[in-house]
Amino acid sequence: MRIGDVLKAKPSHEVVTIGPDAGVRELLARLAEHNIGALIVSSDGATIDGIVSERDVVRHLHSDGTVINNTVRAIMTAVVQTAEQDTQVDELMKTMTERRIRHVPVVDGDRLVGIISIGDVVKHRIDQLEFERDQLDSYVHQT
Repeated sequence: MRIGDVLKAKPSHEVVTIGPDAGVRELLARLAEHNIGALIVSSDGATIDGIVSERDVVRHLHSDGTVINNTVRAIMTAVVQTAEQDTQVDELMKTMTERRIRHVPVVDGDRLVGIISIGDVVKHRIDQLEFERDQLDSYVHQT
């Protein structure tokens, strides 16, 4: 199974972005408004400048109580792990686990086309297992 299949199954294909010069207060408002854990940092809404998550805010809050007055650029992760639509789900799961990341932007060349969270991957895997169980169940009950 490929990441593109997981993207297609998501209820929303919207990728919420924020500019690098936006304030952390605006970041927190967008995270809360969309009930999400991370935003893609993008100057133009199509390319990736970085990624910023609620974890980034917490980490900086621990060392700098004034983080709320900062910009997104000051706390974002600039080197971003990405995936392409033809990336295998198992391969991305392994990368997310090893690198301890929860959100991976999906790209087509340089263009942002989606975002996959660890929750999306887990839901996809559970759906697969339930399908397999149902198939085995129907097979066993036919005999």
